[in-house]
Amino acid sequence: MTYVVTEACIKCKHTDCVDVCPTDAFREGPNFLVIDPEECIDCTLCVAECPVDAIYADDDVPDDQRQFIALNEELAKEWKPIVEVKPAPADAGMWATVKDKLKFLER
Repeated sequence: MTYVVTEACIKCKHTDCVDVCPTDAFREGPNFLVIDPEECIDCTLCVAECPVDAIYADDDVPDDQRQFIALNEELAKEWKPIVEVKPAPADAGMWATVKDKLKFLER
């Protein structure tokens, strides 16, 4: 099992989760984070840190978010690790409750 960042993170990109990750498993894109499944040790520390509840165990990802399992794996190979907390985008609060944000994902 590994953990997966889902749609709620798009355009919110809070990085509190990065600070608690003992294996530096997070990867950073322009407006989204992913978890590298090869680095994740299933410690669960990141889950509680996410203010938009975007992180799930792969077995618990909601049905309408299942495509994010493969997306995390794919983008983790392309994006660089993020190892320190950064400020969230200024408009993150506005995006926190928006649904159907996949179209806004920047690769």
